Amino acid sequence: MANLTATATHRTNVPSLPKQPSLSSPLKLQFHFPFTSSFLLSSPSSTSLRLHLLPHASPRINTHPLQKGLKIVSSKSEPLKLMISGAPASGKGTQCEMIAQKFGVVHISTGDILRAEVSAGTEIGNVAKEYMNTGRLVPDEIVTAMVTARLSLEDVKEKGWLLDGFPRSSAQAEGLEKQNIRPDIFIILDVPDDILVDRCVGRRLDPLTGKIYHIKNFPPENEEISGRLIIRPDDTEEKVKARLQIYKQNTDSISSMYTDVIKKIDGNRPKQEIFNEIESLLLTLQKDKAEKSKTGKLARSDSLLDSSSHEKQWRGIPTRLNNIPHSREIRQYFYEDVLQATKRAVQDRKSRLKVEINIPELNPEMDVYRIGTLLELVRILALSFADDGKRVKVCVQGSMGEGALAGIPLQLAGSRKIMEFMDWGDYGALGTFIRIGSIGGDQVEEEDDMFILVAPQNAVGNCIIGDLRAMTDAAGDRPVILVNPRLGDLPASGGIMQTMGRDKRLEYAASFEMCYLFRLLYYCGTQYPIMGALRMSYPNEYELYKRVDEGRKKEKYVLLSKFSGRPTGDEINDAFVGKPRDKAKNPTGIW
Repeated sequence: MANLTATATHRTNVPSLPKQPSLSSPLKLQFHFPFTSSFLLSSPSSTSLRLHLLPHASPRINTHPLQKGLKIVSSKSEPLKLMISGAPASGKGTQCEMIAQKFGVVHISTGDILRAEVSAGTEIGNVAKEYMNTGRLVPDEIVTAMVTARLSLEDVKEKGWLLDGFPRSSAQAEGLEKQNIRPDIFIILDVPDDILVDRCVGRRLDPLTGKIYHIKNFPPENEEISGRLIIRPDDTEEKVKARLQIYKQNTDSISSMYTDVIKKIDGNRPKQEIFNEIESLLLTLQKDKAEKSKTGKLARSDSLLDSSSHEKQWRGIPTRLNNIPHSREIRQYFYEDVLQATKRAVQDRKSRLKVEINIPELNPEMDVYRIGTLLELVRILALSFADDGKRVKVCVQGSMGEGALAGIPLQLAGSRKIMEFMDWGDYGALGTFIRIGSIGGDQVEEEDDMFILVAPQNAVGNCIIGDLRAMTDAAGDRPVILVNPRLGDLPASGGIMQTMGRDKRLEYAASFEMCYLFRLLYYCGTQYPIMGALRMSYPNEYELYKRVDEGRKKEKYVLLSKFSGRPTGDEINDAFVGKPRDKAKNPTGIW
Protein backbone atom coordinates (compact mmCIF):
# COMPACT_ATOMS: atom_id res chain seq x y z
CA MET A 1 0.00 0.00 0.00
CA ALA A 2 1.21 3.53 -0.71
CA ASN A 3 2.77 5.52 2.10
CA LEU A 4 0.39 7.88 3.86
CA THR A 5 1.44 11.45 4.71
CA ALA A 6 -0.08 13.45 7.57
CA THR A 7 -0.50 17.19 8.15
CA ALA A 8 -2.16 18.86 11.16
CA THR A 9 -3.77 22.29 11.31
CA HIS A 10 -4.51 22.21 15.06
CA ARG A 11 -2.25 21.18 17.93
CA THR A 12 -3.92 18.21 19.58
CA ASN A 13 -3.47 14.48 20.04
CA VAL A 14 -3.89 12.39 16.92
CA PRO A 15 -6.33 9.57 17.52
CA SER A 16 -5.33 6.07 16.60
CA LEU A 17 -6.55 4.99 13.20
CA PRO A 18 -9.21 2.33 12.92
CA LYS A 19 -8.27 -0.87 11.18
CA GLN A 20 -8.19 -0.13 7.47
CA PRO A 21 -10.95 -1.74 5.44
CA SER A 22 -9.93 -4.10 2.74
CA LEU A 23 -9.94 -2.04 -0.44
CA SER A 24 -7.94 -2.60 -3.56
CA SER A 25 -7.02 1.07 -4.01
CA PRO A 26 -5.10 3.48 -1.75
CA LEU A 27 -7.04 5.59 0.71
CA LYS A 28 -7.52 9.24 1.60
CA LEU A 29 -8.45 9.72 5.27
CA GLN A 30 -9.56 12.97 6.84
CA PHE A 31 -10.34 13.60 10.51
CA HIS A 32 -12.70 16.44 11.42
CA PHE A 33 -12.95 17.82 14.95
CA PRO A 34 -15.49 20.39 16.20
CA PHE A 35 -12.54 22.53 17.24
CA THR A 36 -11.75 23.04 13.51
CA SER A 37 -8.88 20.57 13.79
CA SER A 38 -8.09 18.76 10.59
CA PHE A 39 -5.79 15.83 9.92
CA LEU A 40 -5.27 14.72 6.35
CA LEU A 41 -3.81 11.37 5.41
CA SER A 42 -3.65 10.84 1.68
CA SER A 43 -2.15 9.09 -1.29
CA PRO A 44 -3.09 9.11 -4.99
CA SER A 45 -6.33 7.25 -5.31
CA SER A 46 -9.66 6.96 -7.04
CA THR A 47 -11.37 6.38 -3.68
CA SER A 48 -11.55 8.74 -0.71
CA LEU A 49 -12.57 7.92 2.83
CA ARG A 50 -13.74 10.57 5.33
CA LEU A 51 -13.77 9.88 9.05
CA HIS A 52 -15.60 12.34 11.32
CA LEU A 53 -14.83 12.34 15.04
CA LEU A 54 -16.84 14.41 17.50
CA PRO A 55 -17.02 14.16 21.30
CA HIS A 56 -19.11 11.34 22.75
CA ALA A 57 -19.65 9.79 19.34
CA SER A 58 -18.46 6.74 17.52
CA PRO A 59 -16.43 7.30 14.37
CA ARG A 60 -18.36 7.36 11.10
CA ILE A 61 -16.75 6.21 7.89
CA ASN A 62 -18.18 7.27 4.55
CA THR A 63 -16.66 6.08 1.30
CA HIS A 64 -17.29 7.51 -2.12
CA PRO A 65 -15.44 7.41 -5.43
CA LEU A 66 -13.75 10.60 -6.55
CA GLN A 67 -15.01 12.09 -9.79
CA LYS A 68 -12.99 11.01 -12.78
CA GLY A 69 -11.93 13.17 -15.69
CA LEU A 70 -11.22 16.23 -13.56
CA LYS A 71 -8.71 18.64 -15.07
CA ILE A 72 -6.09 19.95 -12.65
CA VAL A 73 -4.87 23.29 -13.94
CA SER A 74 -2.22 24.07 -11.34
CA SER A 75 -1.26 22.89 -7.86
CA LYS A 76 0.01 26.33 -6.89
CA SER A 77 -2.52 28.67 -5.31
CA GLU A 78 -2.95 32.24 -6.52
CA PRO A 79 -1.03 34.91 -4.59
CA LEU A 80 -2.85 37.26 -2.23
CA LYS A 81 -4.38 40.48 -3.55
CA LEU A 82 -4.93 42.92 -0.71
CA MET A 83 -6.06 46.48 -0.12
CA ILE A 84 -5.77 48.34 3.17
CA SER A 85 -7.18 51.68 4.19
CA GLY A 86 -6.96 53.72 7.35
CA ALA A 87 -7.23 57.30 8.51
CA PRO A 88 -4.13 59.34 9.41
CA ALA A 89 -2.53 57.87 12.57
CA SER A 90 -4.60 54.66 12.33
CA GLY A 91 -1.44 52.53 12.31
CA LYS A 92 -1.87 51.50 8.68
CA GLY A 93 1.84 51.84 7.87
CA THR A 94 2.82 49.55 10.72
CA GLN A 95 0.31 46.91 9.68
CA CYS A 96 1.49 47.11 6.06
CA GLU A 97 5.05 46.37 7.16
CA MET A 98 3.92 43.41 9.26
CA ILE A 99 1.71 41.99 6.49
CA ALA A 100 4.46 42.31 3.86
CA GLN A 101 6.99 40.67 6.17
CA LYS A 102 4.70 37.79 7.14
CA PHE A 103 3.10 37.00 3.78
CA GLY A 104 5.77 38.20 1.34
CA VAL A 105 3.37 40.32 -0.73
CA VAL A 106 4.70 43.38 -2.56
CA HIS A 107 3.82 46.52 -0.60
CA ILE A 108 2.66 49.19 -3.06
CA SER A 109 2.26 52.79 -1.93
CA THR A 110 1.24 55.48 -4.41
CA GLY A 111 3.61 57.94 -2.73
CA ASP A 112 6.54 55.58 -3.23
CA ILE A 113 5.54 54.96 -6.86
CA LEU A 114 5.25 58.67 -7.62
CA ARG A 115 8.66 59.40 -6.11
CA ALA A 116 10.24 56.47 -7.96
CA GLU A 117 8.75 57.47 -11.33
CA VAL A 118 9.79 61.10 -10.87
CA SER A 119 13.27 60.10 -9.75
CA ALA A 120 13.67 57.75 -12.74
CA GLY A 121 12.57 60.50 -15.13
CA THR A 122 10.03 58.31 -16.89
CA GLU A 123 7.49 59.86 -19.22
CA ILE A 124 4.64 59.41 -16.77
CA GLY A 125 6.90 60.55 -13.92
CA ASN A 126 7.69 63.79 -15.73
CA VAL A 127 3.98 64.48 -16.24
CA ALA A 128 3.31 63.84 -12.55
CA LYS A 129 6.25 66.09 -11.61
CA GLU A 130 4.66 69.06 -13.39
CA TYR A 131 1.56 68.76 -11.21
CA MET A 132 3.55 68.24 -8.02
CA ASN A 133 5.84 71.23 -8.67
CA THR A 134 2.83 73.53 -8.99
CA GLY A 135 1.16 72.19 -5.86
CA ARG A 136 -1.66 70.48 -7.75
CA LEU A 137 -2.99 66.98 -7.16
CA VAL A 138 -1.83 64.39 -9.67
CA PRO A 139 -4.91 63.37 -11.72
CA ASP A 140 -6.57 60.04 -10.94
CA GLU A 141 -5.87 58.59 -14.38
CA ILE A 142 -2.12 59.20 -14.01
CA VAL A 143 -1.93 57.66 -10.54
CA THR A 144 -4.05 54.69 -11.63
CA ALA A 145 -1.83 54.16 -14.68
CA MET A 146 1.25 54.07 -12.43
CA VAL A 147 -0.36 51.57 -10.08
CA THR A 148 -1.58 49.25 -12.85
CA ALA A 149 1.88 49.35 -14.44
CA ARG A 150 3.42 48.31 -11.11
CA LEU A 151 0.89 45.51 -10.70
CA SER A 152 1.87 44.09 -14.09
CA LEU A 153 5.49 43.41 -13.07
CA GLU A 154 6.65 39.85 -12.50
CA ASP A 155 7.46 40.16 -8.78
CA VAL A 156 3.88 41.25 -8.10
CA LYS A 157 2.42 38.46 -10.21
CA GLU A 158 4.50 35.93 -8.32
CA LYS A 159 4.23 37.23 -4.76
CA GLY A 160 0.90 39.05 -4.74
CA TRP A 161 0.23 42.66 -3.80
CA LEU A 162 -0.82 44.96 -0.99
CA LEU A 163 -2.21 48.31 -2.11
CA ASP A 164 -1.60 50.81 0.67
CA GLY A 165 -4.28 53.54 0.78
CA PHE A 166 -5.30 53.05 -2.82
CA PRO A 167 -7.78 53.58 -4.38
CA ARG A 168 -8.73 56.86 -2.71
CA SER A 169 -11.53 57.94 -5.05
CA SER A 170 -14.35 56.39 -7.02
CA ALA A 171 -12.54 57.31 -10.26
CA GLN A 172 -9.45 55.37 -9.14
CA ALA A 173 -11.58 52.40 -8.09
CA GLU A 174 -13.41 52.42 -11.42
CA GLY A 175 -10.05 52.59 -13.21
CA LEU A 176 -8.97 49.41 -11.45
CA GLU A 177 -12.29 47.74 -12.20
CA LYS A 178 -11.84 48.41 -15.91
CA GLN A 179 -8.53 46.55 -15.70
CA ASN A 180 -10.25 43.67 -13.82
CA ILE A 181 -8.12 44.40 -10.77
CA ARG A 182 -9.99 43.47 -7.60
CA PRO A 183 -8.72 42.56 -4.15
CA ASP A 184 -9.43 39.34 -2.30
CA ILE A 185 -10.03 41.45 0.79
CA PHE A 186 -10.20 45.17 1.57
CA ILE A 187 -9.08 45.82 5.15
CA ILE A 188 -10.25 49.01 6.86
CA LEU A 189 -8.64 49.98 10.15
CA ASP A 190 -11.44 51.49 12.23
CA VAL A 191 -10.31 53.91 14.94
CA PRO A 192 -12.54 56.47 16.75
CA ASP A 193 -11.98 60.08 15.69
CA ASP A 194 -11.01 61.30 19.17
CA ILE A 195 -8.27 58.66 19.38
CA LEU A 196 -6.95 59.63 15.93
CA VAL A 197 -6.90 63.33 16.83
CA ASP A 198 -5.03 62.55 20.06
CA ARG A 199 -2.49 60.42 18.21
CA CYS A 200 -1.81 63.17 15.65
CA VAL A 201 -1.81 66.17 17.97
CA GLY A 202 0.50 64.37 20.39
CA ARG A 203 3.07 63.46 17.74
CA ARG A 204 6.49 65.09 17.77
CA LEU A 205 9.25 64.97 15.15
CA ASP A 206 12.96 64.81 15.88
CA PRO A 207 14.41 66.97 13.04
CA LEU A 208 17.87 65.50 13.60
CA THR A 209 16.98 61.81 13.20
CA GLY A 210 13.54 61.99 11.58
CA LYS A 211 12.16 59.77 14.33
CA ILE A 212 8.53 60.22 15.40
CA TYR A 213 7.59 60.37 19.10
CA HIS A 214 4.34 60.85 21.01
CA ILE A 215 4.15 62.87 24.19
CA LYS A 216 1.96 60.24 25.90
CA ASN A 217 2.33 56.95 24.09
CA PHE A 218 5.99 57.10 23.01
CA PRO A 219 7.90 59.86 24.82
CA PRO A 220 11.54 60.68 23.95
CA GLU A 221 14.35 58.84 25.71
CA ASN A 222 15.96 61.88 27.34
CA GLU A 223 15.72 65.64 27.89
CA GLU A 224 18.16 66.41 25.08
CA ILE A 225 15.91 64.79 22.47
CA SER A 226 12.83 66.27 24.09
CA GLY A 227 14.26 69.76 23.78
CA ARG A 228 14.65 69.62 20.00
CA LEU A 229 11.33 67.99 19.10
CA ILE A 230 9.00 69.94 16.85
CA ILE A 231 5.34 69.71 15.84
CA ARG A 232 4.73 68.90 12.20
CA PRO A 233 2.64 71.54 10.38
CA ASP A 234 -0.10 69.00 9.60
CA ASP A 235 -0.47 67.81 13.20
CA THR A 236 -2.67 70.60 14.53
CA GLU A 237 -6.16 69.65 15.72
CA GLU A 238 -7.85 71.74 13.03
CA LYS A 239 -5.87 70.21 10.17
CA VAL A 240 -6.20 66.69 11.55
CA LYS A 241 -10.00 66.97 11.68
CA ALA A 242 -10.02 68.31 8.12
CA ARG A 243 -7.92 65.36 6.95
CA LEU A 244 -10.24 62.94 8.74
CA GLN A 245 -13.22 64.46 6.96
CA ILE A 246 -11.52 64.07 3.59
CA TYR A 247 -10.59 60.48 4.43
CA LYS A 248 -14.20 59.64 5.33
CA GLN A 249 -15.49 61.18 2.11
CA ASN A 250 -12.96 59.20 0.07
CA THR A 251 -13.80 55.96 1.90
CA ASP A 252 -17.54 56.46 1.42
CA SER A 253 -17.03 57.06 -2.31
CA ILE A 254 -15.33 53.71 -2.88
CA SER A 255 -16.92 51.48 -0.23
CA SER A 256 -19.86 50.56 -2.49
CA MET A 257 -17.39 49.13 -5.03
CA TYR A 258 -15.93 46.73 -2.46
CA THR A 259 -18.86 45.96 -0.14
CA ASP A 260 -18.46 42.25 -0.73
CA VAL A 261 -14.81 42.09 0.38
CA ILE A 262 -14.55 44.84 3.03
CA LYS A 263 -13.44 43.69 6.48
CA LYS A 264 -13.39 46.32 9.22
CA ILE A 265 -10.77 45.77 11.90
CA ASP A 266 -10.81 47.44 15.31
CA GLY A 267 -7.67 49.58 15.13
CA ASN A 268 -7.88 50.89 18.68
CA ARG A 269 -5.82 48.06 20.13
CA PRO A 270 -2.15 47.13 20.48
CA LYS A 271 -0.51 46.66 17.08
CA GLN A 272 0.24 42.97 17.64
CA GLU A 273 -3.36 42.25 18.62
CA ILE A 274 -4.55 44.00 15.46
CA PHE A 275 -2.10 42.07 13.32
CA ASN A 276 -3.13 38.77 14.90
CA GLU A 277 -6.67 39.31 13.63
CA ILE A 278 -5.46 40.36 10.18
CA GLU A 279 -3.10 37.38 10.07
CA SER A 280 -5.95 35.01 10.91
CA LEU A 281 -8.07 36.45 8.08
CA LEU A 282 -5.26 36.19 5.54
CA LEU A 283 -4.27 32.67 6.56
CA THR A 284 -7.88 31.61 6.06
CA LEU A 285 -7.88 33.34 2.69
CA GLN A 286 -4.70 31.53 1.70
CA LYS A 287 -6.28 28.25 2.71
CA ASP A 288 -9.30 29.01 0.51
CA LYS A 289 -7.07 29.86 -2.43
CA ALA A 290 -5.16 26.61 -1.97
CA GLU A 291 -8.45 24.73 -1.91
CA LYS A 292 -9.57 26.54 -5.05
CA SER A 293 -6.39 25.56 -6.86
CA LYS A 294 -7.13 21.92 -6.09
CA THR A 295 -10.90 21.75 -6.55
CA GLY A 296 -11.72 24.77 -8.68
CA LYS A 297 -13.95 26.34 -6.02
CA LEU A 298 -13.58 28.00 -2.64
CA ALA A 299 -14.09 26.04 0.55
CA ARG A 300 -17.56 27.15 1.59
CA SER A 301 -17.20 27.01 5.35
CA ASP A 302 -14.03 29.05 5.55
CA SER A 303 -14.45 31.54 2.71
CA LEU A 304 -13.90 35.16 3.68
CA LEU A 305 -16.00 36.14 0.72
CA ASP A 306 -19.22 34.58 1.96
CA SER A 307 -20.97 37.92 1.56
CA SER A 308 -19.88 38.23 -2.05
CA SER A 309 -20.40 34.63 -3.08
CA HIS A 310 -23.72 34.27 -1.30
CA GLU A 311 -25.15 37.49 -2.73
CA LYS A 312 -23.91 36.70 -6.25
CA GLN A 313 -25.44 33.22 -6.06
CA TRP A 314 -28.64 34.53 -4.49
CA ARG A 315 -31.56 33.36 -6.59
CA GLY A 316 -33.91 36.16 -5.64
CA ILE A 317 -37.00 36.10 -3.45
CA PRO A 318 -39.02 32.86 -3.66
CA THR A 319 -42.51 33.17 -5.07
CA ARG A 320 -45.90 32.00 -3.78
CA LEU A 321 -45.07 32.88 -0.20
CA ASN A 322 -48.78 33.00 0.69
CA ASN A 323 -49.08 29.29 -0.10
CA ILE A 324 -49.26 27.47 3.24
CA PRO A 325 -47.61 25.29 4.36
CA HIS A 326 -44.37 26.58 2.90
CA SER A 327 -42.44 24.06 0.86
CA ARG A 328 -39.24 22.54 2.19
CA GLU A 329 -37.33 24.47 -0.49
CA ILE A 330 -38.72 27.81 0.70
CA ARG A 331 -37.87 27.08 4.32
CA GLN A 332 -34.35 25.95 3.41
CA TYR A 333 -33.89 29.10 1.34
CA PHE A 334 -34.63 31.37 4.31
CA TYR A 335 -32.69 29.23 6.79
CA GLU A 336 -29.58 29.53 4.61
CA ASP A 337 -30.14 33.25 3.99
CA VAL A 338 -30.40 33.96 7.72
CA LEU A 339 -27.44 31.71 8.56
CA GLN A 340 -25.05 33.37 6.12
CA ALA A 341 -25.92 36.89 7.27
CA THR A 342 -25.64 35.96 10.95
CA LYS A 343 -22.28 34.27 10.48
CA ARG A 344 -20.88 37.29 8.67
CA ALA A 345 -21.99 39.57 11.49
CA VAL A 346 -20.45 37.31 14.16
CA GLN A 347 -17.22 37.08 12.15
CA ASP A 348 -17.15 40.89 12.18
CA ARG A 349 -17.24 40.80 16.00
CA LYS A 350 -20.78 42.09 16.30
CA SER A 351 -22.07 41.11 19.73
CA ARG A 352 -25.67 42.40 19.92
CA LEU A 353 -27.62 41.12 16.94
CA LYS A 354 -31.19 40.52 15.90
CA VAL A 355 -32.94 38.60 13.14
CA GLU A 356 -36.41 39.63 12.00
CA ILE A 357 -38.21 37.47 9.46
CA ASN A 358 -41.98 37.53 8.95
CA ILE A 359 -42.85 35.08 6.21
CA PRO A 360 -46.35 33.73 7.03
CA GLU A 361 -45.14 30.66 8.95
CA LEU A 362 -42.93 32.93 11.10
CA ASN A 363 -45.42 35.76 11.56
CA PRO A 364 -47.29 35.33 14.89
CA GLU A 365 -49.91 37.83 13.70
CA MET A 366 -51.13 35.29 11.12
CA ASP A 367 -53.18 32.21 11.92
CA VAL A 368 -50.77 30.05 9.88
CA TYR A 369 -47.89 30.75 12.30
CA ARG A 370 -45.84 27.63 13.06
CA ILE A 371 -43.60 27.42 16.12
CA GLY A 372 -41.88 24.41 14.52
CA THR A 373 -40.57 26.55 11.66
CA LEU A 374 -39.08 29.04 14.14
CA LEU A 375 -37.44 26.30 16.21
CA GLU A 376 -36.07 24.64 13.10
CA LEU A 377 -34.42 27.93 12.13
CA VAL A 378 -32.92 28.23 15.61
CA ARG A 379 -31.67 24.63 15.48
CA ILE A 380 -29.90 25.22 12.17
CA LEU A 381 -28.21 28.36 13.52
CA ALA A 382 -27.11 26.60 16.70
CA LEU A 383 -25.81 23.47 14.95
CA SER A 384 -23.86 25.52 12.41
CA PHE A 385 -22.08 27.54 15.08
CA ALA A 386 -21.50 24.39 17.14
CA ASP A 387 -19.93 22.80 14.07
CA ASP A 388 -17.46 25.71 14.14
CA GLY A 389 -16.49 24.77 17.68
CA LYS A 390 -18.71 27.28 19.50
CA ARG A 391 -20.57 26.37 22.66
CA VAL A 392 -24.06 27.72 22.07
CA LYS A 393 -26.78 28.31 24.62
CA VAL A 394 -30.29 28.43 23.14
CA CYS A 395 -32.56 30.41 25.44
CA VAL A 396 -36.35 30.58 25.79
CA GLN A 397 -37.87 32.89 28.38
CA GLY A 398 -39.60 31.23 31.28
CA SER A 399 -42.70 32.20 33.17
CA MET A 400 -42.91 35.89 34.04
CA GLY A 401 -44.85 37.73 36.70
CA GLU A 402 -46.45 36.55 39.91
CA GLY A 403 -49.85 35.29 40.96
CA ALA A 404 -52.60 35.97 38.44
CA LEU A 405 -50.08 37.70 36.17
CA ALA A 406 -47.72 34.72 35.98
CA GLY A 407 -47.37 33.08 32.60
CA ILE A 408 -45.53 32.80 29.33
CA PRO A 409 -46.42 34.38 25.97
CA LEU A 410 -48.72 32.08 24.02
CA GLN A 411 -46.32 32.13 21.04
CA LEU A 412 -43.66 30.40 23.15
CA ALA A 413 -45.86 27.98 25.09
CA GLY A 414 -44.28 24.53 25.09
CA SER A 415 -41.31 25.61 22.94
CA ARG A 416 -38.65 24.64 25.46
CA LYS A 417 -40.07 21.15 25.84
CA ILE A 418 -40.24 20.82 22.04
CA MET A 419 -36.55 21.75 21.76
CA GLU A 420 -35.57 19.15 24.32
CA PHE A 421 -37.13 16.45 22.12
CA MET A 422 -35.88 17.82 18.78
CA ASP A 423 -33.31 15.99 16.69
CA TRP A 424 -29.94 17.67 17.37
CA GLY A 425 -27.87 15.31 15.26
CA ASP A 426 -26.16 12.00 15.87
CA TYR A 427 -23.06 13.35 17.59
CA GLY A 428 -24.43 14.30 20.99
CA ALA A 429 -24.38 18.05 20.32
CA LEU A 430 -27.21 18.69 22.78
CA GLY A 431 -25.75 18.81 26.25
CA THR A 432 -22.18 19.36 25.04
CA PHE A 433 -21.88 22.06 22.39
CA ILE A 434 -25.53 23.10 22.60
CA ARG A 435 -27.42 23.65 25.81
CA ILE A 436 -30.93 24.94 26.46
CA GLY A 437 -31.59 27.65 29.01
CA SER A 438 -33.84 30.59 29.80
CA ILE A 439 -33.27 34.35 29.74
CA GLY A 440 -31.50 36.05 32.64
CA GLY A 441 -28.11 37.02 33.98
CA ASP A 442 -27.85 33.79 35.98
CA GLN A 443 -28.03 31.80 32.71
CA VAL A 444 -24.64 33.07 31.48
CA GLU A 445 -21.82 30.67 32.28
CA GLU A 446 -18.11 30.94 31.62
CA GLU A 447 -18.03 28.10 29.10
CA ASP A 448 -20.76 29.64 26.91
CA ASP A 449 -19.42 31.20 23.70
CA MET A 450 -22.65 32.68 22.38
CA PHE A 451 -26.38 32.87 23.00
CA ILE A 452 -29.38 32.48 20.68
CA LEU A 453 -32.62 33.81 22.17
CA VAL A 454 -35.91 32.49 20.78
CA ALA A 455 -38.44 35.27 20.18
CA PRO A 456 -37.91 37.20 23.45
CA GLN A 457 -40.99 39.34 24.07
CA ASN A 458 -42.96 41.37 26.53
CA ALA A 459 -46.36 40.20 27.69
CA VAL A 460 -49.26 42.17 29.07
CA GLY A 461 -48.23 43.27 32.52
CA ASN A 462 -44.73 41.78 32.26
CA CYS A 463 -41.47 43.03 30.77
CA ILE A 464 -38.59 40.83 29.58
CA ILE A 465 -36.21 43.79 29.15
CA GLY A 466 -34.82 43.60 32.70
CA ASP A 467 -33.86 39.92 32.41
CA LEU A 468 -32.58 40.47 28.88
CA ARG A 469 -30.35 43.34 29.92
CA ALA A 470 -28.98 41.37 32.86
CA MET A 471 -28.09 38.60 30.42
CA THR A 472 -26.33 40.84 27.89
CA ASP A 473 -24.41 42.58 30.70
CA ALA A 474 -23.21 39.21 31.97
CA ALA A 475 -22.37 38.02 28.44
CA GLY A 476 -20.00 40.93 27.83
CA ASP A 477 -18.53 40.77 24.31
CA ARG A 478 -19.95 37.33 23.56
CA PRO A 479 -22.58 37.36 20.78
CA VAL A 480 -26.23 37.51 21.82
CA ILE A 481 -28.59 36.89 18.88
CA LEU A 482 -32.30 37.64 19.16
CA VAL A 483 -34.45 35.70 16.69
CA ASN A 484 -37.76 37.47 15.98
CA PRO A 485 -37.81 39.61 19.15
CA ARG A 486 -40.95 41.55 20.11
CA LEU A 487 -39.74 44.14 22.57
CA GLY A 488 -42.34 46.86 22.12
CA ASP A 489 -44.16 48.11 25.20
CA LEU A 490 -47.46 46.49 26.15
CA PRO A 491 -50.09 47.62 28.69
CA ALA A 492 -48.70 47.47 32.20
CA SER A 493 -50.19 46.12 35.37
CA GLY A 494 -49.13 46.93 38.90
CA GLY A 495 -46.22 49.00 37.62
CA ILE A 496 -44.35 45.91 36.42
CA MET A 497 -43.53 47.52 33.07
CA GLN A 498 -42.14 50.62 34.77
CA THR A 499 -39.00 49.12 36.34
CA MET A 500 -36.65 50.80 33.84
CA GLY A 501 -38.56 53.64 32.27
CA ARG A 502 -40.02 53.59 28.79
CA ASP A 503 -37.29 55.66 27.14
CA LYS A 504 -34.55 53.48 28.58
CA ARG A 505 -36.36 50.30 27.57
CA LEU A 506 -36.80 51.45 23.99
CA GLU A 507 -33.20 52.66 23.85
CA TYR A 508 -31.97 49.28 25.03
CA ALA A 509 -34.20 47.38 22.58
CA ALA A 510 -32.81 49.51 19.73
CA SER A 511 -29.21 48.74 20.72
CA PHE A 512 -29.35 45.37 18.94
CA GLU A 513 -28.01 45.61 15.39
CA MET A 514 -30.01 44.09 12.57
CA CYS A 515 -28.09 41.32 10.83
CA TYR A 516 -31.02 39.96 8.82
CA LEU A 517 -34.46 41.28 7.97
CA PHE A 518 -37.15 39.99 5.66
CA ARG A 519 -40.63 41.48 5.71
CA LEU A 520 -43.47 40.93 3.30
CA LEU A 521 -45.34 44.14 2.52
CA TYR A 522 -49.12 44.39 2.31
CA TYR A 523 -51.68 47.14 2.04
CA CYS A 524 -52.26 48.65 5.48
CA GLY A 525 -54.54 46.47 7.58
CA THR A 526 -54.47 43.49 5.20
CA GLN A 527 -52.46 40.33 4.73
CA TYR A 528 -53.27 39.81 1.07
CA PRO A 529 -52.15 40.34 -1.61
CA ILE A 530 -48.41 40.62 -1.11
CA MET A 531 -47.29 43.96 -2.55
CA GLY A 532 -43.55 43.49 -2.13
CA ALA A 533 -40.78 42.69 0.30
CA LEU A 534 -38.00 44.37 2.26
CA ARG A 535 -34.75 42.44 2.72
CA MET A 536 -31.44 43.14 4.45
CA SER A 537 -28.63 40.62 4.73
CA TYR A 538 -25.60 41.85 6.68
CA PRO A 539 -23.47 43.75 5.69
CA ASN A 540 -25.51 44.81 2.65
CA GLU A 541 -28.05 47.57 2.26
CA TYR A 542 -31.81 47.34 2.73
CA GLU A 543 -33.39 46.23 -0.55
CA LEU A 544 -36.98 47.07 -1.45
CA TYR A 545 -38.75 44.74 -3.91
CA LYS A 546 -42.08 44.99 -5.69
CA ARG A 547 -44.10 41.86 -6.48
CA VAL A 548 -45.17 41.75 -10.12
CA ASP A 549 -47.82 39.39 -11.49
CA GLU A 550 -46.86 37.84 -14.82
CA GLY A 551 -50.11 36.00 -15.50
CA ARG A 552 -50.84 32.29 -15.47
CA LYS A 553 -50.03 32.01 -11.78
CA LYS A 554 -46.54 33.39 -12.30
CA GLU A 555 -44.93 36.23 -10.37
CA LYS A 556 -41.58 37.79 -9.69
CA TYR A 557 -39.98 40.31 -7.35
CA VAL A 558 -38.36 43.37 -8.93
CA LEU A 559 -35.80 45.50 -7.08
CA LEU A 560 -37.16 49.04 -6.64
CA SER A 561 -34.61 50.75 -4.43
CA LYS A 562 -31.82 50.37 -1.90
CA PHE A 563 -31.44 52.16 1.43
CA SER A 564 -28.39 52.53 3.67
CA GLY A 565 -30.67 52.40 6.73
CA ARG A 566 -34.04 50.87 7.43
CA PRO A 567 -36.58 52.81 5.33
CA THR A 568 -39.64 54.44 6.85
CA GLY A 569 -43.18 53.80 5.69
CA ASP A 570 -43.15 57.07 3.75
CA GLU A 571 -39.94 56.12 1.96
CA ILE A 572 -41.39 52.75 1.01
CA ASN A 573 -44.62 54.32 -0.26
CA ASP A 574 -42.65 56.91 -2.27
CA ALA A 575 -40.56 54.16 -3.88
CA PHE A 576 -43.67 52.21 -4.88
CA VAL A 577 -45.31 55.23 -6.53
CA GLY A 578 -42.05 56.38 -8.12
CA LYS A 579 -41.53 59.58 -6.16
CA PRO A 580 -37.93 60.85 -5.83
CA ARG A 581 -36.45 60.69 -2.37
CA ASP A 582 -36.82 63.87 -0.33
CA LYS A 583 -33.69 63.95 1.78
CA ALA A 584 -34.91 66.98 3.72
CA LYS A 585 -38.15 65.26 4.70
CA ASN A 586 -38.42 64.17 8.31
CA PRO A 587 -39.24 60.45 8.56
CA THR A 588 -42.47 59.67 10.36
CA GLY A 589 -41.35 56.28 11.64
CA ILE A 590 -44.71 54.78 10.69
CA TRP A 591 -44.91 51.10 9.67
